[in-house]
Amino acid sequence: MSAELFVVLSALACGVMLAWGFRHLPQARWQFLACIPLAEETPGRWRGLNLTWYGLLSANAQALAGAWFLLMASALGVAWPAVAALLAALCLCCLSGSRWLALLVEKKAHTFTVGGAAFLGLILAPGLFWLANQALAAAGQPGAPLLGWCAALVIAYALGEGLGRLACISFGCCYGKPLEDCPPWLGRLFSRASFVFRGEHKKIAYASGLQDRRVLPVQALTAVIFVGAALAGTYLFLRGHFAASLLTAGLTTQIWRVISEFLRADYRGGGRLSAYQWMALGTALWLGGLAWLLPTGLWAAPDLGRGLGALWAPGPLTLLQGMWLAAFIYYGRSRVTTSRVSFSVLRHLV
Repeated sequence: MSAELFVVLSALACGVMLAWGFRHLPQARWQFLACIPLAEETPGRWRGLNLTWYGLLSANAQALAGAWFLLMASALGVAWPAVAALLAALCLCCLSGSRWLALLVEKKAHTFTVGGAAFLGLILAPGLFWLANQALAAAGQPGAPLLGWCAALVIAYALGEGLGRLACISFGCCYGKPLEDCPPWLGRLFSRASFVFRGEHKKIAYASGLQDRRVLPVQALTAVIFVGAALAGTYLFLRGHFAASLLTAGLTTQIWRVISEFLRADYRGGGRLSAYQWMALGTALWLGGLAWLLPTGLWAAPDLGRGLGALWAPGPLTLLQGMWLAAFIYYGRSRVTTSRVSFSVLRHLV
């Protein structure tokens, strides 16, 4: 398969997912996926644990990002067990960091921050990649250029966060300002493309009281920009332009993160620039420095066929399924809602 065809097919698949999510996920019915009865409080009435579409969509996005990174690293010629070890280390750092950074900035113990997780992961990644190359060399196996490693990670992050914004739409978090509070030209621009979130259990409702009001579709804009940057970076990566792919995916996502914060209505901390905006600016400078300083070297262009072949082996498929399950268990259990479930018998069917 050519790089052009691969990117076009990927764009079509992502476009279908995003279009479906933009249309349906703001509705109330797309917040809760299932409820598990935990303890009987009165006869026939149980306290339940809510499982959310936020968790399912987040797990989907994380698994796809992992698959993308595995594909690109395998296209560079790296054996998949080494990629699996790196993915496990990065996921451990990012999953834990997504909670304690949110606690530090937003003073909330039961929320997550993708921006903070990305900041930690992208800062730590070059060191982990250098260690991986050393370990691979000691084992007599091929490594990959550090710039290629970093580009693959940034592209996978951009794709994962872009698709992960569907989870934010479902939960009603990371929401935009009401159209009437925006400059008139901005309100007119999005008058037919705004979001209206339904349901009192979405975060936009209980945190800001903005349910049933037209708000800027910040999550949709972020999704389109991030996925577009990821696909453009993927094409450049497959052509062997590692620095260009790193800068395309990295700078686009981080600069938009800074801009998008000014369009959001949810609490992001104090100051003219939020902590997340400072993180994004720091990450952009960091990635620019990596593209400038890391040697490009004379490496063969990535082999897309080898990367696609690696994805269909039993080991990588099991790894990605495990990543999906871990992410769903971590993100899918609602910590800010509860439920009561009643059961009864349909006597006329007995």
